[in-house]
Amino acid sequence: MTDQLILGIESSCDETAAAIVRNGCEPLSSIVYSQIAEHAAWGGVVPEIAGRSHLRAIVPAIDEAMREAGCVAQDLAGIAVTARPGLLGSLLVGVTAAKSLAWAWDKPLIPVHHIEAHIYAALMSVEHWQFPYITLVVSGGHTSLYRTDSPLQHSLLGATRDDAAGEALDKAAAMLELGYPGGPAIQEAAADGDSRAFEFKRPMLDRDSLEFSFSGMKTALLYKLKGPGGKRTDPTLPESDDLSGMAASFETAVMDTLIRKCLRAAKMHGIPRVLIGGGVACNRRLRTMMAEKAGKARAEAIFARPEHCTDNAVMIAGLGHARLQAGETADLQLDVAAS
Repeated sequence: MTDQLILGIESSCDETAAAIVRNGCEPLSSIVYSQIAEHAAWGGVVPEIAGRSHLRAIVPAIDEAMREAGCVAQDLAGIAVTARPGLLGSLLVGVTAAKSLAWAWDKPLIPVHHIEAHIYAALMSVEHWQFPYITLVVSGGHTSLYRTDSPLQHSLLGATRDDAAGEALDKAAAMLELGYPGGPAIQEAAADGDSRAFEFKRPMLDRDSLEFSFSGMKTALLYKLKGPGGKRTDPTLPESDDLSGMAASFETAVMDTLIRKCLRAAKMHGIPRVLIGGGVACNRRLRTMMAEKAGKARAEAIFARPEHCTDNAVMIAGLGHARLQAGETADLQLDVAAS
């Protein structure tokens, strides 16, 4: 079979990324231009700033990905791009670039669903696929459980009713004044903390449900900072040891909830294989706890590689290869969808 090179383009939120992947599994290049410094002052992603940053970075990212992979337009089998979900203005930048190149280079245009690409990123860690899998996609914008029957077939089993897990971590880090982005900041603060120092109730575990809820956990943290009955007008930060323990306790509660729901889904559906992708899949505590608890449950837990957990274009190009093989392409009327 002739090798197929796919150019992947990702611009759904606050990273501008481009990559070349061979045959859906071998990255030849991966370029990511981060916007963290631009959004840090605001404590979160500002859509207007994100869109303008993508406009500046999209062409340099694509040029660099092509150059690093040592390929030219004629070498490409297709151009894959995130078309949904994401920030509307950010998505438009990537899709417009992909459509322009598809027209100019006469290449197939392949629309990719961002969440399905995170699932594919986890599949890229598996040498020999053994379907079906229970799949968790967990990030700042998404917390969802799926049954995955192929790279292109995913059935939703449960999702968050309010905050995503990554969003809860970001907001907790902001309350504790740990910095931005919140996920890595709370992980570092929690590294030497006592995870049993503070009690946080695990939400919705007493029900036979695969849905998530993290807003109550976030509110519980706020009340701990405001004192009994929430009587303090301004939240008061604990001393350093207590701060580390509070971060560790909160982080552990979030990860424990994710793990229990994953393993509940695995047991309910009789599928002892769990895939985990998305930005929060980088979290060290999640990886350690999941390995331990999955082992006890006689389940296999497989994480996306750390470099493929946060938003990247390798996963877009990889899934784009699978979609091209299935004939799932689009014409130049392709539009974006924020949800």
